[in-house]
Amino acid sequence: MNKKQFFPVFIDLSEKHVLVVGAGRIATRRLSTLADFAGKITVVAPDIHPDIIKLAKERNIEILQRTYRTSDLEEADIVIVATTNVPLNVEIAEVCKERGIPVNTSHDKSLCDFYFPGLVKKDNIVIGVTSSGTDHAKARAVTEKLRVFLNEME
Repeated sequence: MNKKQFFPVFIDLSEKHVLVVGAGRIATRRLSTLADFAGKITVVAPDIHPDIIKLAKERNIEILQRTYRTSDLEEADIVIVATTNVPLNVEIAEVCKERGIPVNTSHDKSLCDFYFPGLVKKDNIVIGVTSSGTDHAKARAVTEKLRVFLNEME
């Protein structure tokens, strides 16, 4: 059993500001998950994945096409760090922890205050599945079974 267990919490992000640092494949997945829930999302990165540009137009996501600045954290309620620059990821996570801002890093689960669950959503039902970072394949399989189960319920 994993020593660090994560408690499932459903949180209202409709009036929260989520800052995403990085704009590659992982950031794209995180943004796709958050877009239905967060009130304000800002992405900061010098290079932006085309899918994020498309999502930003559809979901009113602010893109700052430049390098990260510590001042970007000033209005952030939650931070997602998804860059390929490991020292930068660590730096951002440390500053977030000093400021009491929940942070998720894509490169090191030990720095994460929360994980992104596998999500199953149908109407007003939202189910999140996690293996606390230990077995992504198993969590994905459970998520798919729940998706099938919910779709069969009518």
